[in-house]
Amino acid sequence: MTPAGATRKQRRQRRDAAGTREALLAAGTELFAERGYEGVPVWTIAQKAGVNKAMISYHFGGKRKLYLAILDATFAEIVASVERLADSPRPASDVLRELVAVVGDLASRHHPHFCTMMLREVLAGGKHLEPEVVDKPVRMLAAVQRLVARGVRDGDLRPVDPLLTHLSLVGSLVFFFATRRFRERVLADRRLALPPPDAAAYVRHIQDLLTHGLAARGSGPRRRA
Repeated sequence: MTPAGATRKQRRQRRDAAGTREALLAAGTELFAERGYEGVPVWTIAQKAGVNKAMISYHFGGKRKLYLAILDATFAEIVASVERLADSPRPASDVLRELVAVVGDLASRHHPHFCTMMLREVLAGGKHLEPEVVDKPVRMLAAVQRLVARGVRDGDLRPVDPLLTHLSLVGSLVFFFATRRFRERVLADRRLALPPPDAAAYVRHIQDLLTHGLAARGSGPRRRA
């Protein structure tokens, strides 16, 4: 084989390996969200990804490490965005609105199964998580605490508990995106016959609840004016 041919083969192999990893991550996320960690055998993940089950061990070192890789990578993306926003010098209420939008976008478009997967893990007490994964939500909470503390100090936000603010923000979004299927079933009842709420409309709703509910008296209208 010529050097050029060998180079092309190596590139193709790298593309195939990357494609296999992505297929396993996507299949694992959807299945873990649907059935929980214990309810997903290795062969089911491989079958959904369209690869041999040995590829899970080859690329990730087994099912548990695949599970942790999904959580770690997704949390890393979310935390990077939250920390970047928390360090912004803009008014805290404006930053909170954007923070809600970013988390909502990640949960609805980029990682649509992550909230369901994470809610299952939370209800299990986080027993499958390693310290390096738990560190990500800790960093996210710390970032929101810094943001809220600055907003209170600057007079942009009324004195509120940063932890409760974080739980209100994250809890509302995670619950909404994790319960889509059940919500659609309830709203389809003939006594209601209501269309399921649009994700973007819900994000705006949470933005308004947070920013108006947390705003220091008189600060919101003056800034908007």
